[in-house]
Amino acid sequence: MPRYAALIDGKRGAYGVVIPDLPGCTAMGKTVDEALANAAAAARAWAEVAKAEGISIPKPRAIEAVRNDPEVAAEIAGGAALSIVPVVLDSGRAKTANLSLDAGLLEAIDEAADAKGLTRSAFIASAAREKILQDG
Repeated sequence: MPRYAALIDGKRGAYGVVIPDLPGCTAMGKTVDEALANAAAAARAWAEVAKAEGISIPKPRAIEAVRNDPEVAAEIAGGAALSIVPVVLDSGRAKTANLSLDAGLLEAIDEAADAKGLTRSAFIASAAREKILQDG
């Protein structure tokens, strides 16, 4: 899973994120957390469009390389902060995995999945994606 360096800047109620390695990929949010979550969604959408159009997706540079980029350094000097945005891309094919879970947890998963109209697999996949994106 690639992780891209991102610049976040703004003030309370209006934050913006730019991903330097994905030209034109930006996001906004009312909070830093919302802006970063939106940046992960924007990066995923950027990569999906690039893939569909036959454009190669740039590999993320090391954080040190991004930090040393003169344009990024100028943004940081102006008050921007660096963060990391994970990009989870679907491959378009399902793969079976054998998981061992506590019986009580599995029962809770099944109840929550049923309440949301999801299969167990779809619920676990969405929960895992959310956790990965939340924790970077």
